Amino acid sequence: MSERSLRGTQLGSRSLETEEGVEPAPRQMVEFECEDGTRFKVPFSIEAEVPSTWDSGIHGVGHRVGVNEPDGEPGKHVRSHWDMLLERRSFDELQVLLDERLAVRRGEVPAQA
Repeated sequence: MSERSLRGTQLGSRSLETEEGVEPAPRQMVEFECEDGTRFKVPFSIEAEVPSTWDSGIHGVGHRVGVNEPDGEPGKHVRSHWDMLLERRSFDELQVLLDERLAVRRGEVPAQA
């Protein structure tokens, strides 16, 4: 019974809603230029933060036309394992630990539990 009711409706291929009364969000066209001189435009919402660079997908990364300086926001420094280790121990303490472990590895000192 349910198969007959869906037959011929092309489920998912077309919307049954009309575009009457629908207004698209306001847009701005931003122009970028690649190093090889190629210019391209990308639409952005009026409310969006426009980046100073954009990847064209063909010619590489383009810089925004009319903006001389890159983004002034420095990237957040990602702490590595080494950085976190140096927060807990000094370099001299780490050198002593390394020497002890190398001596155990070489068989010069028996390993302790």
